[in-house]
Amino acid sequence: MSATLKLDNVTIQFGGLRAVGDLSFIVNPGELIGLIGPNGAGKTTVFNLITGVYQPTVGSIEFGCVSVPGHRPHQITRLGIARTFQNIRLFASLSVFDNVRAARIMHLQHGITHALVRGPAFRDEETTLRYEILDLLDIFKLRDQADTPCKSLCYGDQRRLEIIRALATRPKLLLLDEPAAGMNPTEKEELMHLIRFIRDKFQIGILLVEHDMKVVMGICERIVVLEYGIKIAEGTPDEIQRDPKVIAAYLGSEAKKEEPLDA
Repeated sequence: MSATLKLDNVTIQFGGLRAVGDLSFIVNPGELIGLIGPNGAGKTTVFNLITGVYQPTVGSIEFGCVSVPGHRPHQITRLGIARTFQNIRLFASLSVFDNVRAARIMHLQHGITHALVRGPAFRDEETTLRYEILDLLDIFKLRDQADTPCKSLCYGDQRRLEIIRALATRPKLLLLDEPAAGMNPTEKEELMHLIRFIRDKFQIGILLVEHDMKVVMGICERIVVLEYGIKIAEGTPDEIQRDPKVIAAYLGSEAKKEEPLDA
């Protein structure tokens, strides 16, 4: 099985600061991988490297057979990589439907001429687009709120809408940046079921950055651990919970190396 995403010795420096150093890992098709580490470990920087916000100083990032560095974020989205953000970035004044439509239109075939003339081809494609969006909203139980301004949604529904919008780009790989941030325990439990459902329903790989260890250990099949931009461990949740380097990074004491992380 070829890797969906492959990072090989990726390093990025900002002046004299090395934010990520010699990082290598892969995400295979359909895998659910966690990327964790203490605050400032470089997790979001890795997401920004993968999505073209930053360019690596050294190393390679490949998605399928394509070298990612040098592509702009919107081009990388077209390749099949979508992401969410730690801070929700919805279009607050737009409806739930239009937020999803804004992501889906990248796959429309008609151009400005067809849009102005509004001929049969335009109308047919717009009808298909509407059904596709409503189907997505139906899957995630937001169809009844399609015309609701997204700023009126509760926090948990806004999180779900951001994931729906990312899925509307038809990704092969979904990057989730702190999806459980600000959620209560019940919402986090629902989120865990949702992430598993997304992976199975849409047959895509998922790379998850998350601070909540219960969420990470509960759904991820493999976990990569960063500390100060360096990978200090990689393995199954059980292996990571018992890794002395990981425990020291989180608890700040080698003396606690036998104590597992709280899952």
